[in-house]
Amino acid sequence: MKFLDSAKVYIKSGAGGAGCVSFHREKYIEYGGPDGGNGGRGGDVWAEAVNNLNTLIDYRYQQHYKAKTGMHGMGRNRHGAKGADVVLKVPTGTQIYEEDNETLICDLTEEGQRFLIAKGGNGGFGNAHFKTSTNQAPHRANPGQPADERTIWLRLKLIADAGIIGLPNAGKSTFLATVSAAKPKIADYPFTTLHPNLGVARIDGRGLVIADIPGLIEGAHEGVGIGDRFLGHVERTRVLLHLVSGLEEDVAEAYRIVRTEVEAYAEELGDKVEIVALSQVDTLSQDERDQKIALLQEQSGTMPLALSSVAHMGTEDVLRAMMDHIEAQREAEAPEVVDTRWQRTALDEAHDD
Repeated sequence: MKFLDSAKVYIKSGAGGAGCVSFHREKYIEYGGPDGGNGGRGGDVWAEAVNNLNTLIDYRYQQHYKAKTGMHGMGRNRHGAKGADVVLKVPTGTQIYEEDNETLICDLTEEGQRFLIAKGGNGGFGNAHFKTSTNQAPHRANPGQPADERTIWLRLKLIADAGIIGLPNAGKSTFLATVSAAKPKIADYPFTTLHPNLGVARIDGRGLVIADIPGLIEGAHEGVGIGDRFLGHVERTRVLLHLVSGLEEDVAEAYRIVRTEVEAYAEELGDKVEIVALSQVDTLSQDERDQKIALLQEQSGTMPLALSSVAHMGTEDVLRAMMDHIEAQREAEAPEVVDTRWQRTALDEAHDD
């Protein structure tokens, strides 16, 4: 399935049905009176987050969504039926923006979450609604309210626990393929990865979701290379794994380039917990490895881990380091549970006194 993380969609809710002007006619009933029914409400347009999707590709082939118009009212006090709703099924993690692609309408981050993005028009009143003691035979009815139409943008940001960043050919896809069942494309040339990949890894009985995005190069925030458009997919992660290839002549410069692009994209992304690892160390001698780790430590301000996905060296240490940070953040965000079984109320204490 082709990956698509942005789509422009036109939506239109249903207009309300018109009210009816009708008078009751029956044998032996001289003044039957008004009996025009009300029109039905137009259908709504909803957005709903689902977990069985991970792309917006469906909205490339169908870009217009219109809810049904409400049925018109009829005689004999028959009201029109409500128009059918339209539900846009989108992947969990989808954001919906106005046509300017800047004004956020809603952010669907949980499965089953729904948001009303276009409300159907109310149905018009029939003439039976306008009957009063002084106006026994009204000849008017209301038309239904018009539909609400607009153009919106759907923008997907994958929800993962950890994100992998680095220059092209830093070993990001190889690491993901080694620690999970994901099968990203792997080849010995830059920009092999053209869209984000997700994988589920397990370590010590604990699971985490990892996102691998296309490599960054200098000037990515200005559109150089693939650009930084995929960095949004690691915005929701709790920790970043920054891989620097041991094959780089200047590992400190390689680290600096990626950090500069990350911080230029969003300050919040630059503030995330970062685990730095020197990858492809199986290609280095011990002296080269120690030298590059020292240079990388000086540039990053943290002790890098040594990693070789092909040789399965250090992969478990990296996963444990990521998992520890993730679990610490989960515990910090979890609501505090207070055991009230043994707490005495003020009323109980007053009774004792």
